Amino acid sequence: MSYRLEPQDEYMHELGPESNFNESMYINCFDPKTQMGGWFRMGNRANEGYAEMTVCIYLPDGRVGFMFKRPTIENNDVLDAAGLTWTMVKPFEELRIDYVGKVVLLDDPTQMVDPKTAFKNNPFVECEAHITFTGQGRDSMFGGEPDTPREKPGEEFAKAHYEQLVAATGSIRVGDQEWNMNGFGLRDHSWGPRYWQAPWYYRWLTANFGENLGFMASRVAKKDAAGTRGGFVWDNGKMYLCDDVQISTVTKGEESYHDVVTGVIRSTKANKEWNFKGEVSSLIPLRNRRQDPNGNWLMTRISEGMTKWTITSGEHEGSVGYGMSEYLDQIIDEQPVGLAE
Repeated sequence: MSYRLEPQDEYMHELGPESNFNESMYINCFDPKTQMGGWFRMGNRANEGYAEMTVCIYLPDGRVGFMFKRPTIENNDVLDAAGLTWTMVKPFEELRIDYVGKVVLLDDPTQMVDPKTAFKNNPFVECEAHITFTGQGRDSMFGGEPDTPREKPGEEFAKAHYEQLVAATGSIRVGDQEWNMNGFGLRDHSWGPRYWQAPWYYRWLTANFGENLGFMASRVAKKDAAGTRGGFVWDNGKMYLCDDVQISTVTKGEESYHDVVTGVIRSTKANKEWNFKGEVSSLIPLRNRRQDPNGNWLMTRISEGMTKWTITSGEHEGSVGYGMSEYLDQIIDEQPVGLAE
């Protein structure tokens, strides 16, 4: 399978006919000095008349500033709603986000498992984020639009999807505290029909160890199929496409949130592998609900963990970085379905 990715794909796409057409950008960033950071997402669902806007800031003391809104939109012309604005400065090289609004400040981020109660019982504070993200050009991009569809109709999670490791500079203010951002992260852009219930579960890991080392590891499981394993490693200015990821997870608490992740990501073509360990420093559980054609409510949990990563073997052994571990699970009988992995 081959992928197409052109400079114009860095901008908005023509709105598709699917009722659940979604065009979204996501980006994260973490400063290794302050050990804080966050992520931002905007997903336009213009055929449904709204966007999904999310801001999540991990403070150094373990608190989380969070905001989610569904602002009304009428078209798919821009990613700009509810105080969050995305500006593409130069394709493959520079992107800017700006947020001015409020966040709910959570001493215990796991309260967000019940969002109504979390928003009601915690204080709101003013928040600003102004961050410029820079990438290393077209050769540092992963993914694009495939020449043949990857998913069955009704099971789509995106028609096209690409990612890139980036550097991040700027500032973040939460309440009366402000931090300079001088770190690294990962961004992605996708478009096409999407239901959060399409995967049975997935594990999406992003890690940066500086300008010249980082990875994205992905494990997507289907209910009635094998699913996929893969990702990429950016190592000393070279992109390694990976075709295997194996992970093991230690969970904690009655809710079985992921806490420690160990694994290996491999490139068969290059005959290389990178072993890693991730320790979650702060986690916030999010949820998505959708009613199926029979009127039953489907529940999806997306646990978002700021994670400290360590390379545990090879030439980079001992390297420490930061990033995300995102665990999506369908919830059946009040349990996440992917606990075995």
